[in-house]
Amino acid sequence: MRSDRGQRAPLGLKIAAACGLLFLHLPILLIFVYAFTTEEKSFVWPPPGLTTQWFAVTWNRPDVWEALSLSVRVAAISTAIALVLGTLCAAAVSQTRFFGREAISLLVILPIALPGIITGIALRSAFSLADIPFSFWTIVLGHATFCVVVVYNNAVARFRRTSGSMIEASMDLGADGFQTFRHVVLPNIATALLAGGMLAFALSFDEVIVTTFTAGQQQTVPIWMLEELIRPRQRPVTNVVAMVVVLVTLLPILLAYYLTRDGDQIAGSGK
Repeated sequence: MRSDRGQRAPLGLKIAAACGLLFLHLPILLIFVYAFTTEEKSFVWPPPGLTTQWFAVTWNRPDVWEALSLSVRVAAISTAIALVLGTLCAAAVSQTRFFGREAISLLVILPIALPGIITGIALRSAFSLADIPFSFWTIVLGHATFCVVVVYNNAVARFRRTSGSMIEASMDLGADGFQTFRHVVLPNIATALLAGGMLAFALSFDEVIVTTFTAGQQQTVPIWMLEELIRPRQRPVTNVVAMVVVLVTLLPILLAYYLTRDGDQIAGSGK
């Protein structure tokens, strides 16, 4: 009997898939092209010429470095907070049974399911009521609300595929809770946490809506790009920064996919 995996896709399906990929990625490729254009004031197709001068101009722009530094610091701290809180939530939901467990799971993922503008308005209102001035830490708290969800989703899926008998065996052999987590649980969920952390970092790095409501006068890279598009000085510089953002966010996503594609092969999962 012929296996379905050996059948080739019809030509029409291949063409449809290629058209779908072009529709998704052609605008991104245009950003890369316009990063090399010689035209400074407007977008012209085809570009009148190509140059690499805008990379040097971007490198020497202090406002670009300030925005990039802020985005990296916010993403790093938000990811660290999300790793701790997301892992603890995932462990509680997947490893224990209590009343309202599913409701708590829903509440954890709600911030990323809601429109970003709703989350942003809610956070801005909360900070205003508490008389908390907008600063670096308000951005971090805003980003942590949805970064926790990314880590939680990865961790809870891995926890549910990890055999509970391994934890019980570790405890029976005299290990305390910390030793069991370090030597049994952590090795099984490490790749899921790493993948969730990288996805959270990428999501925080290019987030714009929640940041608009929590940043005050500060500018992360996406906010800086938005301002440059509204009041452009050098359009190709914006495209150079956009290209960097694409690369910075793409690499963690690819690595996260690589780490979790064999996530079903977990020690003890077949017992």
